[in-house]
Amino acid sequence: MEQILNDLSALIVPFAKDFVAALVVFFVGFKVVNFITKRIKNGKLFKNLDKSAASFIGSFISIFLKIVVIVSVVAILGVPMSSVVALIASAGVAIGLAVQGALSNLVGGMMILLFRPFRVGDHIEAEGASGKVREISVFYTVVATFDNKIVTVPNGTLTNSVIVNYSTEKLRRVDVEITADYDSDAETVKQTILDVAFSCEFALSDPAPVAMMTECGDSAIKYVLRVWCENADYWKVREFLLIGVRKAFKNANIEIPYPQLDVRIRKDV
Repeated sequence: MEQILNDLSALIVPFAKDFVAALVVFFVGFKVVNFITKRIKNGKLFKNLDKSAASFIGSFISIFLKIVVIVSVVAILGVPMSSVVALIASAGVAIGLAVQGALSNLVGGMMILLFRPFRVGDHIEAEGASGKVREISVFYTVVATFDNKIVTVPNGTLTNSVIVNYSTEKLRRVDVEITADYDSDAETVKQTILDVAFSCEFALSDPAPVAMMTECGDSAIKYVLRVWCENADYWKVREFLLIGVRKAFKNANIEIPYPQLDVRIRKDV
């Protein structure tokens, strides 16, 4: 019995030491990785990088260092590295098939970083989500909508979809559709809405505002007012035009008709 206990002690004690050492390396290693990642992100080099690139690289570094810690833990536990490499190689195909979506998102993140269809801080619309890009990570892009919702979109999906970026260009055109009744003179209507555009302090004079008739509808004539402005002033200009046109039409006695239907009754039928 004493011999058995000695043999068990000879087996358990070294394993226990390795196990405790592995736990220490695991927990301390992850804390060190988080510390290093935080320091790198707050470093001068990262602050000079584009926000999109900094977000992606920071996420990639964190994942890579954590993998290094896990491999170190496995080595401390006494698992031969040749076996680990063989296991990784044999499992690579199966893992690759199982995580096709993740790999697609990883490649998608690299393509976003390389081609830059948008950056952190841009206002985009894609896959039903519209808002400000908050983060571009290794696998996902985080979009904060204007009603304060967080939408997480896979990078692989983004690279295969149509992306509307409202922040790329410095200037943006405001298109306001307007209707007026058939009794109103077309030139008077156009001049009235143009006067509203010229009175807007945020509207640009070059390119100049344009008003034109677009369609003769069933119950009204349709016009469009096109005004250029700075990208940041888009919503202010749009609201000003809508309110201003309504007031101007009221002062000029121009009616904004409701949809209507004329019904004729024939008595000879």
